[in-house]
Amino acid sequence: MKWERELKVAQNAAIKAGEAIIKIYNFEKFDVTYKDDKSPLTMADKEANKIIVEMLSKDFPEYAILSEEEKDNKERLKNDYCFVVDPLDGTKEFIKRNGQFTVNIALTYKGRSVMGTIYVPVTKELFWASENSGAYLTINEETKRIQVSDRKENIRVVMSNSHGCAEMDNLIRINNLTNYVKIGSSLKGCIIAKGDAEIYYRFNPTMEWDTAAMQCIVEEAGAIFRQMDDTPMRYNREDCLNSKGFYIINCSENKMKW
Repeated sequence: MKWERELKVAQNAAIKAGEAIIKIYNFEKFDVTYKDDKSPLTMADKEANKIIVEMLSKDFPEYAILSEEEKDNKERLKNDYCFVVDPLDGTKEFIKRNGQFTVNIALTYKGRSVMGTIYVPVTKELFWASENSGAYLTINEETKRIQVSDRKENIRVVMSNSHGCAEMDNLIRINNLTNYVKIGSSLKGCIIAKGDAEIYYRFNPTMEWDTAAMQCIVEEAGAIFRQMDDTPMRYNREDCLNSKGFYIINCSENKMKW
């Protein structure tokens, strides 16, 4: 399997980070601070980041790392290889204690997401994929290949718990969509990858670390992932903001008007 060594290290790092996150999650109380962009930050974000960065750096010292919780080193732009990391995706869901948060680790090569690992600490589900090798779900030491559904009627729409917008309301109205799946973090992409929903449109801005691992997994499961202007999403960019939005659909027939 391509990128096998990177995948194994990323999986181990994600699981170890997830174990640290769960210990804090089970505390009766934990402190929450806020970053300059008003997004929340907890001890779990910091602990998970430390574990992941140390493990990736040890095994792949020649690769760059772009993480939500690390100071951005622009030297990464000169490197063909860059790990893109969100140590705790869905901090708002973590604070709400609804279990809908993940650990995201991707490897990008020359701007493409070529390996993705998403770990769900509460359920211990491990979603993973690498370029041209398919997408998989490991749980309870059993691994199965996953793929998108072939559904084209009464399609299920993945929606965010925390990020509604007028554009999404308009898309739902125009396309007469009535079947919703509300969930947090990169689980939205995982739901489509394993065939439990068909479309996810994201109009609000995200960051590279929100989408890199998810993109590899959904594409290897057979989904279409594009920015809203139908261009491919690239990574390890100067500006980490995914300003154009994006959509994930199980097949081209389910592309929505908006």
